[in-house]
Amino acid sequence: MKVTFMGAGSTVFSKNVLGDTMLCDAFHDMEIALYDIDAHRLEESYLLISKMNESINEGRATVKKYLGVEQRKDALRNADFVVDAIQVGLYDPCTIIDFEIPKKYGLRQTIGDTLGIGGIFRALRTIHVLKGFAEDIEEVCPNAWFLNYTNPMAMLTGYMLRYTNVKTVGLCHSVQVCSQHLLESLDMKDKMEGRLETIAGINHMAWLLEITDKDGNDLYPEIKRRAKAKNAGEKHWDMVRYDYIDKLGYYCTESSEHNSEYNPFYIKPGREDLIEKFNIPLDEYPRRCINQINNWQKQYNELMAGGKVEHTRSREYASYIMEAIYTNKPYKIGGNVLNRGVITNLPYDACVEVPCLVDGKGIHPTFVGELPLQLAAMNSSNIYPQMLTIEAAHTMKKETIYQAAMMDPHTGAQLSTDEIVALCDELFEAHEKAGYPIF
Repeated sequence: MKVTFMGAGSTVFSKNVLGDTMLCDAFHDMEIALYDIDAHRLEESYLLISKMNESINEGRATVKKYLGVEQRKDALRNADFVVDAIQVGLYDPCTIIDFEIPKKYGLRQTIGDTLGIGGIFRALRTIHVLKGFAEDIEEVCPNAWFLNYTNPMAMLTGYMLRYTNVKTVGLCHSVQVCSQHLLESLDMKDKMEGRLETIAGINHMAWLLEITDKDGNDLYPEIKRRAKAKNAGEKHWDMVRYDYIDKLGYYCTESSEHNSEYNPFYIKPGREDLIEKFNIPLDEYPRRCINQINNWQKQYNELMAGGKVEHTRSREYASYIMEAIYTNKPYKIGGNVLNRGVITNLPYDACVEVPCLVDGKGIHPTFVGELPLQLAAMNSSNIYPQMLTIEAAHTMKKETIYQAAMMDPHTGAQLSTDEIVALCDELFEAHEKAGYPIF
């Protein structure tokens, strides 16, 4: 079995996914292909993964490294699974561009990796690269599963599923921890064991539709009471999602700093009172990037210290998917797939996040039915800008990008149509100059 890791310079994440896979009995003798375009980060990952292979796998896996576009086909050749964790343009220059140019227009963001003007342009420059990935996969490993972890999840996964022949599923971390974090933060830890739940919607805005304790009792009435009381008290890190519970009736998967920019409600021109009230961390993603860059060498040294690189299997879905497909041992995930009628009141071609069963035949989305109407409306306000962005990447028409930005609920609520066109044009030019063209 061969696993190719695209964006292997994401060292901690590659350690988690590949370490998880090494701990599977079926994969001890696998081949690992590490691919990146950054020689220094690729070498760091190669040394770490090789050391971990010795520590936890008796050196049984074969670890190889591949640098740059010239070696990409060799990295992919005969792969059974391709894990995608790339970040096109990194923090500098592209994240800086995505945040600083919109600020000139008064448009402020928190994360900018999923939707909004930042998410739209992140998708476009990444799809520009994924087109090449897809062509190579179709040529040298046409039966491989492409496990996409790169954001913006819905747009990238949606593009791969609609416009390539690559078997693709999008994977996120937030489904696994959604209800756990909610119950912990509301001092309801005693309800966690044996709980049952249903989560469905779109990536970063999938809804905790049902949650019951081990005896089948509905936990939502107490969740709603406690969440409303907590939002009325001292400020905390999850106030936007608790406001969702109060106003929409349901909690969602991804954090409040993300969800504060997926709608027109919280970040408004001249409304600093809302930023304060809901404890919204503007420019959060650039801060995280700077901290990560500053702390990376220390973190890497700690990982490599002591002679052994230890690992405990994480909750990431990737290794469980590989195991289920390779051994025909069924497993359930929350996966990003094309809707195709699974959620009946969302668009047919939308990329949705729903429960999926995995076995030797592949990944099988399960039927959800109708979402509560207000939740479908919230999802749809994000889905149509996502679909327009995917269409723009496919047709390479600038006017479709303008329309995607106009339909984005946060951008459209703050800027006029002429301002949106001017902003997009400035972003086109800046990315082109930085060496990361949109088309």
